Amino acid sequence: MTLAMWSYRLRKTPMLALVLPLALLVTLLWVFLSKEESLLGLEGSSISDHKWAHETEKTFYFPYTKKFKQPKYTYKKKSNWLFSDTVEDNIPAGHITHFDLNKLESTANAAVNREQVLILTPMQTFHDEYWNNLLQMTYPRELLELGFIIPRTSTGDTALRKLEAAVKKVQLGKKEQRFAKITILRQDSQSFDSLLEKERHELKVQKERRAAMALARNELLFSTIGPHTAWILWMDADIIETPPTVIQDMTAHDKAVLSANVFQRYTDDGTGKAAIRPYDFNNWAESEIALQLAAKMADDEVLFEGYQEIPTYRPLMAYQFSESGPVNAETQLDGVGGGCTLVKAEVHRDGAMFPSFPFYHLIETEGFAKMAKRLGYEVFGLPNYLVFHIEE
Repeated sequence: MTLAMWSYRLRKTPMLALVLPLALLVTLLWVFLSKEESLLGLEGSSISDHKWAHETEKTFYFPYTKKFKQPKYTYKKKSNWLFSDTVEDNIPAGHITHFDLNKLESTANAAVNREQVLILTPMQTFHDEYWNNLLQMTYPRELLELGFIIPRTSTGDTALRKLEAAVKKVQLGKKEQRFAKITILRQDSQSFDSLLEKERHELKVQKERRAAMALARNELLFSTIGPHTAWILWMDADIIETPPTVIQDMTAHDKAVLSANVFQRYTDDGTGKAAIRPYDFNNWAESEIALQLAAKMADDEVLFEGYQEIPTYRPLMAYQFSESGPVNAETQLDGVGGGCTLVKAEVHRDGAMFPSFPFYHLIETEGFAKMAKRLGYEVFGLPNYLVFHIEE
């Protein structure tokens, strides 16, 4: 049809002149606006193209397994007006996922049974030794998820930049070396990371500092635990040395709550030789004297362990280490630390969290142990199974 013929028809039918460009515009809008976004913005592009946590001040996820890539869907109805009046729902099959937590198990053969483990770390300072130790763990990477929470401070900003660089290197590397998922949170609660090492262990700051730590742990826990999580390993950012098989070794005990013994390597001033010493005194069994002290306290007071000002005479796991003793020896505990503690996920799901308030005169990790026991779970420690804290 010639241009003159088109011009003649448009003059004779002015409605066509209006409808034709309008139809073209609507078609173009439909093509561009109906395109779905990729889930979490990660499909088909590099992770380096997306903003990091310190740029958005929001949670950032690094999913690399299919279970985290549920299809996008909408309940808005779409109709193909150009050819028919048929209306259909744009809902992919299987977009609703069902989890039967009754079938979720935490067993002594965690790796063999392919049980998901979530490693959670509150981080104020990034240590290369911590990250390198994490990478040498032999538990299958596809079954490991990592979660971090970092304070909104200058120290936290520095730690975040270093952590993101380390994460990016691993998660953009070989597929078999990637972790199943990594979550980085910025801490909303108050932080006490500005205190020096000596200051943060002083008795006068313990209640506020441990309350802040409890809030951070709860923020991290509730933001990262999933319906597939079988175990949670709480490991502090200052733990720089564990056996490579630490997860397999600890899950093999099949305990609801199990804590390793945290020691520290140092150089003896007298001999100049390398030595080890106890570090974490939050792993303890209750004593009658401590119970009597607590009975005389006000409701808002907390009984802290490891201070000469408050002699509790609790048996401390730190002093139960025997170099010649069996490495798998167990001892019952009433309080635990957060250095390297393995928890069955059902314990947290049943309500055991980290109280930021005095709970039976205990707080944070020790309060968590008390809460777990009140829920009917037993708490154990491994006095001869050592992990090591960095030397300040």
